[in-house]
Formats: sequence, structure tokens, C-alpha cells
Amino acid sequence: MKSAVHNVLAALICSSSLFLSTAVAADEKSYPKESVRLVLGFAAGGSNDVVARIIAAKASDILGATIVVENRPGAGGAIATEQVAKAQPDGYTLLLGSSSTLAINPHTVANIRYRPLEDLVPVAAVAMTPEVIAVNPSVKAENLDELISLARNGEVSMASSGAGGLPHLAIELLQTSAGVTMNHVPYKGGAPAATDVVGGHVDGIIMDLTPLQGFIRDGRMRAIAVTSKERSSFLPDLPSTTEAGLPDVVAVNWFAVMAPKGTPASLADRLHKVFTEAANDADVKQQLGQSGIEPMTMDSRAEFARFLEQELQRWGDIAEKAGVAVQQ
Repeated sequence: MKSAVHNVLAALICSSSLFLSTAVAADEKSYPKESVRLVLGFAAGGSNDVVARIIAAKASDILGATIVVENRPGAGGAIATEQVAKAQPDGYTLLLGSSSTLAINPHTVANIRYRPLEDLVPVAAVAMTPEVIAVNPSVKAENLDELISLARNGEVSMASSGAGGLPHLAIELLQTSAGVTMNHVPYKGGAPAATDVVGGHVDGIIMDLTPLQGFIRDGRMRAIAVTSKERSSFLPDLPSTTEAGLPDVVAVNWFAVMAPKGTPASLADRLHKVFTEAANDADVKQQLGQSGIEPMTMDSRAEFARFLEQELQRWGDIAEKAGVAVQQ
């Protein structure tokens, strides 16, 4: 009798599994049947928003369905990231994440409730922009050496868009590598930080090139260096931190698409192709370039996953060394 019951249960489980796998395959085949949400954890106007809207418009054409950009700011992008991590893994809710949300927040935000590599599926890297070190024109520093000299005398204050994010850790990385101390002034967002630098209330700032371009162009800020290995094509006359003798000071804000855990590999592979093609489109490159952003794509999801794992390790080490890592 027990054997018969077991056989019936086994048959039911088998048929249920077959039904579910068939249903998933059918859903994938008909995907997309409706619009797709691309969620990001920051307000409109910043680098994340610019990337999301430009990439989404082209990806919509390639995918054959509207991709709606949804801004859900809060907790440095953690709220939006957690929401996507808990969404149905059906391809209709995706995340536009960045180095801050995916590689830094897990080390610096207390009580964070997502793990990038465990709770999300890497889909595609799409773009990047370097961080820029810039100062108010009244600051007596024309280059990085002169800024460091001022810092040795305790005369430099540096603004960031908030504690624990990429700009903050870039400041910490600069201090550690140069062996100086700067007065870090965290703001609630990039706009007020930049405004106070322009107003002379803070000496300098490290932030994405995108929101600083206008200030640098019209002379309200003086760019000192880009925090990258090579010069930016958007500021070709500006040396990189590597050129300036600080090769460890590399802080690049990259942007990538992620999906909820459980998203079928075949669907994630399809989305990788869609977003990679969108990022490399000539018109998209031109539009991104107007904001100082350039494409950053990888040949496969596996390559992107390895990159994300390396970035998580790297920024975790930097946060711990700087003393800003949250004790787990």
C-alpha cells in the first residue's frame, strides 16, 4: 500500500515538474507579452537615470516591448535593489544597478537585505563614467600634486554625494594612497554637494563626470584629475590619477542590468544580447557621450559575473581598510 502511495506521489511530483518546466518554456517563448520595468535606486537627472533612459529606449526597440524606467530612490539605491531581488524572475522586472549599489553598498550599508551574487542574476554591463576630482577655482591647486600638498597642511575639504557610496570611498582611497587626511563632507545627494563646492563652502569634490561637466565647462569648478587608469575621451587634456602617480586610485562608476534570482539562464542570455546591442548602438553612444558616459560591455554574462565578483572583493577591501565597512 505504501509503495503504491509513493508511486502515485512520485508520479504527481514528476507531472507537476513537467508542467512547470513546460509553462516556463512557454512563457519564455512568448516573452515579452507586456512592458518591462527597469528599476533604479536614484532620482531623475543623475548618471544612473541618464544611462537607464538612453539604454532603455534602444533596448525597447530591440526587444520588441516597451521598457519603462522606474525611479525608486532611497538608502543609496538599496531599496530599489532589494525590490528587484524579491520580484518574480520572469524578465518583467529588472534592475539598473551601479558600482555603488552592487559592489559597495553590501560593505557599507547597515542591515542591507540583498546579496548581489546570491539574490540577483548578472545580465549585462552597459556603461561607465569616471569619477572626477574637481575644486572651487579659488583653491590654490592646479594639479593633483598641489592638491595633495594642501591636504598635508590640513587645508582641504572634500564633498561627496553621501557616506558609504563610490565618491566617499574614492576620497578614502585618495587619502590612503597619498598618505594625507582630508575633511570629508558627505551630502544627501550630488546636487547640494556640487552647489556648495561652486559656492566655495567646500574646497573640492569627487563625483561622476556627468553632473560636473557643466560646472567644469563654464569655469565654476576646476578639474584636477579623473580617477582612472587612462584619460577620459571627454576630458582629454585632464590627466588620470595613474598618470599623476597614484595608480591605486581607480574609481569608475559602471552601470549594469541585473535580474531577480531564479531568472532562467536562457532568458537572461537573451536579455544580455539585447542590452549589449543597445549599449553599443551608434546613436546610443552619441547620446551617452553628451553626458560624459561611454559604453562598457562584456562578451558574456559569465564575464560580467566574474567582473562583479572582483569589484565586490576590491571595494570590500577598500572599505575595510578605510574603516567605513559595516561590521557584519
